[in-house]
Amino acid sequence: MDPLLLSRLQFAANISFHILFPTINIALCWFLVYFRLRHSAAYGTKDSKGWEEAYYLWTKVFALTFALGVVSGVTMSFQFGTNWPGYMEKTGNIAGPLLGYEVLTAFFLEATFLGIMLFGRGRVSDRVHLVATLMVALGTTMSAFWILSLNSWMQTPAGYEIINGKVHATNWFDVVFNPSFPYRLVHKLLASTLTAAFLIAGLSAWQLLRNTANEGTRRALRAGVVAAAIAIPLQIIAGDMHGLNTLEHQPAKIAAIEGIWQTEKGAPLTLFGWPNEEERRTDYAIQVPGLASLILAHDIDAEIKGLEEFPNAHPPVAPVFWSFRVMVGVGVLMLLVSWWAAWSLWRAHRAALGSGRMAVYPRKMLIALSAMTFSGWVSTLSGWYVTEVGRQPFIVYGLYRTADMVADHPAGMVLSTLIAYLLVYVFLLVSYVLVLMHMAQHPAQAPAVASPQSPQPAEPISGPA
Repeated sequence: MDPLLLSRLQFAANISFHILFPTINIALCWFLVYFRLRHSAAYGTKDSKGWEEAYYLWTKVFALTFALGVVSGVTMSFQFGTNWPGYMEKTGNIAGPLLGYEVLTAFFLEATFLGIMLFGRGRVSDRVHLVATLMVALGTTMSAFWILSLNSWMQTPAGYEIINGKVHATNWFDVVFNPSFPYRLVHKLLASTLTAAFLIAGLSAWQLLRNTANEGTRRALRAGVVAAAIAIPLQIIAGDMHGLNTLEHQPAKIAAIEGIWQTEKGAPLTLFGWPNEEERRTDYAIQVPGLASLILAHDIDAEIKGLEEFPNAHPPVAPVFWSFRVMVGVGVLMLLVSWWAAWSLWRAHRAALGSGRMAVYPRKMLIALSAMTFSGWVSTLSGWYVTEVGRQPFIVYGLYRTADMVADHPAGMVLSTLIAYLLVYVFLLVSYVLVLMHMAQHPAQAPAVASPQSPQPAEPISGPA
């Protein structure tokens, strides 16, 4: 048993579990802002109750997801000290402030207004409640901003100097807005939008299939489908731009993604195959000539560096190769399902228009959306593995190797804690999914509360007859 491999697996388990929940909440809170605005705009009409029901259910989902994100995030900070002390020792002058800004954003902005968002309905004015929801949404986005800035700096370090083996910032603007940060930020925000959109659409479809829908279910379903249908083509464009940036700054990662072993012009795109690192080739490869160069460099004759150019400095090929294809495959499925669902919804509502009847949604569409409920998680984890495994063997690309940063713990100790983490995470993940299904099958009615802005009826005046 290799302590380095076990420590990497333990960190991967922690971050894989943790990232599931912020990926939902970054965008979910913006959906809540939308629901809240639609409720305010429809106040006094028959649509008002539906938007209130949608807001009420998905606020509860947000609160549950937020709690698990906070709990799993705490264990992440322990990992830096217990398993990777060399990382903070060498890069703490940059990693420390960025992590600190994320904590300040999460706990001083997001968590502060979360209480008003969850419990302030009817206790504060509608305007204050809307502002609280908006501030929570801004807090989740800013938390992602700082975390992605640090992670991007680890991928494409900039604005630093090394003194006595330790990193010091020379330009904080260059540190924060390092070469890959804008692409990663946009890519992550769109990934969160897709994850939340398919979760909303999938659970709403499940409610319709189980006949447990309330007045907000159809509104939430349409919002999720439309958001997904708009976000997925934008994600494809953002992914292409991110790929061009990665080719420029991390060519070894691109070579591993595409399974390109030798430097060549007009490199073929390998659709499927089995990377064979011992023989330095891809077995059973199904390839399209020249397409890799066309996609990666927008030039069919462009030269793409192969893995041979990076001896002992390229990532393990198979995990990166397959993770990328899973991510792309799920993305294509998202495109097809979301556009089909959007078209089906449009047809259903057009058919019901003017008839006074409720639109009838195709059962096959509802089943497909239900099956795609957690597809955002699959795509997000696959993309995260491409990013993180693709950075190896460096913990900060080109500066520090991962093997030099790990703590000298006995392998048995790391293995036992890894097993404990996995058991707890499996239990929590299964519990989370079951609670979401329970919420969908037993949607509670939004409590009827009087807004502080609404005039209250005067009490009758009593006195002697």
